[in-house]
Amino acid sequence: MDDAHAPGTPLNRGDLADQRFLSATGIPRLDVVDSTGSTNADLLRGATVDPAAWPDLSVLTAEYQTAARGRLDRHWEAPPLSSVSVSVVLRPVNAEGRPLPTQSYSWLSLIAALALRETLLETAGIPAELKWPNDVLVRGRKIAGILAQLGPMTDGRVPPVILGTGLNVTLRENELPVPTATSVALEGARTTDRTALLKSYLSHFAALYRSFCNADGDPAAGMAGGPSLHKRVEAVMVTLGKQVRAQLPGDHEIIGHASRLDEYGSLLVVDSNSREHVVTAGDVVHLRPWTSPDEPDQGGYA
Repeated sequence: MDDAHAPGTPLNRGDLADQRFLSATGIPRLDVVDSTGSTNADLLRGATVDPAAWPDLSVLTAEYQTAARGRLDRHWEAPPLSSVSVSVVLRPVNAEGRPLPTQSYSWLSLIAALALRETLLETAGIPAELKWPNDVLVRGRKIAGILAQLGPMTDGRVPPVILGTGLNVTLRENELPVPTATSVALEGARTTDRTALLKSYLSHFAALYRSFCNADGDPAAGMAGGPSLHKRVEAVMVTLGKQVRAQLPGDHEIIGHASRLDEYGSLLVVDSNSREHVVTAGDVVHLRPWTSPDEPDQGGYA
């Protein structure tokens, strides 16, 4: 790893402010802060208090987050300059300026996951897959998480979506939030340049997002460059085809076969009685295939 990509290298603010990059992605505003509690919380506040100052595709990124939050209100803290922590304001409208139906919003975090997968593949040279609902895995370990939050409706406007992404970049083994996590550096990537990774992610995300908006939020519509969003996500969703335990709100759980995604991006799980359940939120654990007591033990969780 060369010195320019060593741990502790700050983001290149000049590169991120480059007008050609911002024009190409359609990003109207990109702010970099040294430290904050949570980029999602800051953007949610900013987009609510002063909507005009934070138009669609505005970006806030931080060198260091002290109170990052995941799904189910989980908190974690990564060392400074070790991650890509970025949030984007989304106000989804089609080419005519008509707001997208809010039921299509569930696809926004999947678009982010897809964009991050493309970034890891193209920029870092490492394989990545998606785990439902919003994790990015490399060789079965979590390298990134995504959290979408719906803002309040103000002035009769469509409520914004704040989409936060946290990518582990230079974290070492002893700095990982959980033993099942990984980082770009640990996977032997061709680069750990956080600026390059962030720019690549934002470029991929903006292209997919614009295409989705122009298709009126229809995940079955063909996107620029090929298959529909639905097909693209299913093709790289490692959860599908697996035995899973879905932990649902209210302490319920379902064990069954994850078969497919529906038109809202929800996970369909078929239980042992062949009943199909729609899982819209909650944690999913990938279970290893069951083996009979006579075979070598392969039990446990993947």
